[in-house]
Amino acid sequence: MASTRVLTGITTTGTLHLGNYVGALRPAIAASREPGVDSFFFMADYHALIKCDDPARIEASRLQIAATWLAAGLDTARVVFYRQSDVPEIPELTWLLTCVTSKGQMNRAHAYKGAVDANVAAGEDPDAGITMGLYSYPILMAADILMFNAHRVPVGKDQVQHIEMARDVAQRFNHLFGRGEDFFVLPEAEVEAEMELLPGLDGRKMSKSYDNVIPLFEGGEKALREAIARIVTDSKLPGEPKDPDGSHLVSIFDAFATPAQRAAFRDELRAGLGWGDAKQRLFDQINGQIGPMRERYDALMAHPEEIEATLQAGAARARAEAAPLLARLRHAVGLRTFQPLAASTAPVARAKPALAVFKQYREADGQFYFKLSAADGRVLLQSSAFAGGRDAGEWVKKLKTDGAAALAGAPVQRGDGVSEDDVAHALAALLAAAAEAADAADKNASSASNT
Repeated sequence: MASTRVLTGITTTGTLHLGNYVGALRPAIAASREPGVDSFFFMADYHALIKCDDPARIEASRLQIAATWLAAGLDTARVVFYRQSDVPEIPELTWLLTCVTSKGQMNRAHAYKGAVDANVAAGEDPDAGITMGLYSYPILMAADILMFNAHRVPVGKDQVQHIEMARDVAQRFNHLFGRGEDFFVLPEAEVEAEMELLPGLDGRKMSKSYDNVIPLFEGGEKALREAIARIVTDSKLPGEPKDPDGSHLVSIFDAFATPAQRAAFRDELRAGLGWGDAKQRLFDQINGQIGPMRERYDALMAHPEEIEATLQAGAARARAEAAPLLARLRHAVGLRTFQPLAASTAPVARAKPALAVFKQYREADGQFYFKLSAADGRVLLQSSAFAGGRDAGEWVKKLKTDGAAALAGAPVQRGDGVSEDDVAHALAALLAAAAEAADAADKNASSASNT
């Protein structure tokens, strides 16, 4: 059975806390041990440069986060673990993809639009403080994914658009240069809807922005004990029954306990266990699990050369995958070893696939609709009803310009027997054809201006 390739990116702009361990590290490491899974884990240190201009912080974070993943049990014999910056094929692929990505698509990226909106709301220039790193970030993310032809990419809901963009760019590259061959598989977003969110000291989501985190390894047992002592509880005294269901201390305990331990802890609280004793139980429960990991973390931090060797070995494995694909991509776009040119340098005409067609119409009920039909007559997409033709037209325009990225909120449903990939391929072909037409128009205009 073919394995499923899963790629996980790890940002490197800070240190990890207990909530990161419960919500991200632990489930990701467990998933990497599943049969039939081929896992790639990378330190996204190029991405970190977009957010942080403090070299010391970048340096420290890379080391600390790498040590944390290794100490938490990431098996580098089973997974490929590498730094993004150690794989030069990734930035080269980023440029190849940049050359086939429309500016309009980048204009619609959520991170860029959010920054622009914030500037406008503050009365600033729309692009104040916005770097090309932030603007082009989705293309680097696409290269991270497509370089290794990942099938699944675990992401939060705010990153789904970037996976759709990666799919669009992959389809466009395949269409322009594939000549019947697909260089890239189309990745799927694996939305972390069930991510376990650990409450912080004050009951809100554990986050550094709220200053309510419990450290994972930093500061040792002392820091862990002191953080647990600051967990907010009610004022009930020892001997008074406590309500475990309303306590975020209990929620944190649950994340490290078996079902039997959870039930016993609740029974003790209802019987009057004091909060001080309850916090000691929580400390013992957590420290019993992360204590051995902390020892491994401290040993790794004392010998960064071991981490360096591990990441270099991972980079070698990653490059063994990346280099052959990039060689094929360079050849496909014309970056080839010099050899005698063919007698005719005229471009070979390629048979263009028949494109799908959008059709807008009005039914007898007075409502407006649109549909996307394949060249063979199959209905790929059918819209819901619109009160006005302009509304229907706006959605057609959005689907034509955004491609599959617009499907998430579109009032449409797929036709019978039509797969998600059928629709994505059809929309990508329309995007590619529009881009080719725009390029041809630009060339014609340039030629006319030179005559």
